[in-house]
Amino acid sequence: MKYISVDEAGKKFNLSARSIRNYCAQGRIPGAVLKGKTWLIPEDAGKPNRINNKENEESFESIKAASDMLSFINESPVAYVVIDNIKKILINNGYKEVEESKRYNFKVGDKVFFTRNNSSLVAFNIGKNINEDNINFHVVASHADSPAFKIKPLCEDDTCGYKKLNVAPYGGLIASTWFDRPLSVAGRVMVDTGDKIETKIVNLTDFTLFIPNLCIHFNREINSGYTYDYAVDTQPFYSLDQDQKDLKTRLAKKLKVNVDNISNYDLFVYNKQSGVLWGDRNEFISCPRLDDLECVYTSLTAFRQVDNDNSINVLYIADNEEVGSSSRQGANGDFLPSLLKRICSSLSCNYEQAVANSFLISADNGHAVHPNKPHITDVDNKAFLNKGVVIKFNASNSYTSDSLSSSIFQKICDNAHVPYQYFTNKSGVRGGSTLGNLLLSQVSFISIDIGLAQLAMHSSYETAGSYDVKYLIDAFKEFYQSNIEMNNDSYRITK
Repeated sequence: MKYISVDEAGKKFNLSARSIRNYCAQGRIPGAVLKGKTWLIPEDAGKPNRINNKENEESFESIKAASDMLSFINESPVAYVVIDNIKKILINNGYKEVEESKRYNFKVGDKVFFTRNNSSLVAFNIGKNINEDNINFHVVASHADSPAFKIKPLCEDDTCGYKKLNVAPYGGLIASTWFDRPLSVAGRVMVDTGDKIETKIVNLTDFTLFIPNLCIHFNREINSGYTYDYAVDTQPFYSLDQDQKDLKTRLAKKLKVNVDNISNYDLFVYNKQSGVLWGDRNEFISCPRLDDLECVYTSLTAFRQVDNDNSINVLYIADNEEVGSSSRQGANGDFLPSLLKRICSSLSCNYEQAVANSFLISADNGHAVHPNKPHITDVDNKAFLNKGVVIKFNASNSYTSDSLSSSIFQKICDNAHVPYQYFTNKSGVRGGSTLGNLLLSQVSFISIDIGLAQLAMHSSYETAGSYDVKYLIDAFKEFYQSNIEMNNDSYRITK
């Protein structure tokens, strides 16, 4: 199919470029696709009918939110780049970066953030009315990492003329989804300049690798339960020319440093494919890393848009959730609790009192009913695309939600006019873990586990409902703006 640009479509239909983009976002130009930040319109598309009503306005806002999230995810391939991008967004919104290793005296009205290991971040918006009698934290926690392949320190390989990289699986990835698609490399590079070691964040957008499938003629079992050998089957190649630059040389050129000064790196192979909106009304969104960048983006968007004079709003984005969180930058480390204690000490407030008045939302996507395997999910407590925020429960407490935290959060959703739904695993089916329980072992917040429904979790290309993006932004905004008054066995939610 041939496509034309937004400007060309505007001339064809005698409409402004803005109107064309709006119609595309509303799903009113069939076949229009989002490529990066640009819409492509089928050459034979007809002029859309002009409709003005509240429903279409709400639909446009929802698709616009999903489209903006796609742009963020497209530009955020690995945790290091995610955090680097968030830093820039926060700074542009009036936040100041503070080094964890330096002394800092917090005061009311502060908007500050800290990073650790270049891959996790905690940001604070300290309300103007915070004092020793009124101290609490409203925390939304999510994670920046996703299943991928990590590049080994010594990684260059040569097999029958193919230049390859030696990689290992990071997290519980679905191996088959990484084959036969364009891949690239991003992460962190350490550069030794002689008098210091500098950190460089890198994304080799102009570098492409592939992991090729073995043809079915040589692998007759590929469709009947093949077991992948990660040391053999999933090694990507990038060239047949042995004179081509190796990885370190490419990194040096990208970073404009001497190749001999690169001392080491933390690099990952990522899916290079851009995300897309699709469906008759653009009601679906598919892209890499929805788990958990959907929750990262929605919590970031809400956090930077609202203030609460009576609370300390906290945005926490952790690394290494996909491999157990047991790192100094993971949720099982002391990054968040140590900063909470520093704030309380600096403001001359009681830490235990603050924790008792606080609320944590552990935000990580959940499983939608599968179109071909609906029997996998619980008969009653199942989640659907575009039906709102998913509240997750588990009888074994692998999720932190209970009737108390759920009731508080449900009230917040009601106040924001956001739909919600319940999810539990089918009895006997084991689910995944989240940040919530790990954080509660260190900081005893009232806590809930939530997320958005998605399909193909841990695939290199996942699918969710595009309307749910705005639902979660609105729920987080309401949470960050709300006052949760806790008095023995009663709880009041006000603004």
